[in-house]
Amino acid sequence: MKSDIHEYAIGIFDSGIGGLTVLRAVKKLLPLEHIMYLGDTARVPYGTRSAQTVLKYSIANTDFLLKQNIKLLIIACNTASAIATRALRERYSLPIVEVITPGARGAVAATRNARVGVIGTEATINSGAYQAAIHKLNPRIEVFARPCPLFVPLAEEGWYDPADEIVRLTAQRYLNELKENAIDTLVLGCTHYPLLKGAIQQIIGERVTLIDSAEETAHVVVRVLTDKDLLIKKSGGGACSFFVTDIPHRFTETGKLFLGKEIETVQLVDIL
Repeated sequence: MKSDIHEYAIGIFDSGIGGLTVLRAVKKLLPLEHIMYLGDTARVPYGTRSAQTVLKYSIANTDFLLKQNIKLLIIACNTASAIATRALRERYSLPIVEVITPGARGAVAATRNARVGVIGTEATINSGAYQAAIHKLNPRIEVFARPCPLFVPLAEEGWYDPADEIVRLTAQRYLNELKENAIDTLVLGCTHYPLLKGAIQQIIGERVTLIDSAEETAHVVVRVLTDKDLLIKKSGGGACSFFVTDIPHRFTETGKLFLGKEIETVQLVDIL
C-alpha cells in the first residue's frame, strides 16, 4: 500500500466509455499522474435511470475506486454529476470534481449575446443542473437546453463523420431548434459528444462556440491538485489502469475512439 498520498491515483468513473474524453484531457495536462478509470458498462446508460438508482451506482463506483488508493475523484458522467455530486461530497472526504460546473463556467466566459445552448442526456437536461449552474454564475444569461439521446449510441458505434447522412440528419433534428434560438455558445453536456464535434459544429454554425466539458474539467483538476498540494512529486509515473463491469473487449475496441490510442489491458470487476 502506498504511504505517500502524492503517489495515489486520480480516480475517474463514468457509466461507460464516454468519460475517456475526460481522462484524455486530464492526461494531456497532467502526464505524470496515475489514473484509475472505472467504466460501469454493465449498467450503462445512466441517462435513463432514476435519480435514486444513479446515486446508488455512483456510491458503488466511488467505494471501488477508493480501494484503489485515489487522492481525487472525477465524476466524468454528466448524469451522475447532476444527480450525485452533493451526496458524494457529504459522504466522502476526498476532493471531488464534477463536469457540470466547469462546463457552465466555460459557457459563461465564452458567450457574447447571453444566449447559451446545452445538450445532454434526458436525465442531465431534466435535472436542470447546467441551467442552474449557468444562472448561478450569471442570472442574465438565457439557457436553451435540448436532450440528444441518440448522440450516445452514434458515438459508441463510431458514427461521427459529418458526411454520414445518419449523423447529419440526427444532428439537424436535435440542433435546428437551438439555431432558431440564436445561441452563440453551446455546451456539450455529455462526455460522448466531443466525438461528434465536427458534425455538431457543421450544423450549429461556425459562429457558435462549442464548450467541451472534458477540457474545462481537466483545468479544474489541475487547480484543485495544485491548491491542495497533491500533485505527484516524482517523475516516471503516468500509468493508467482501466476497469469495467461488463464486456471488456467492447470497451477496448470502442475506447480507442475516445482516448485516441489503443487500450492494452482492461480488468473486469464486480462492484456490487
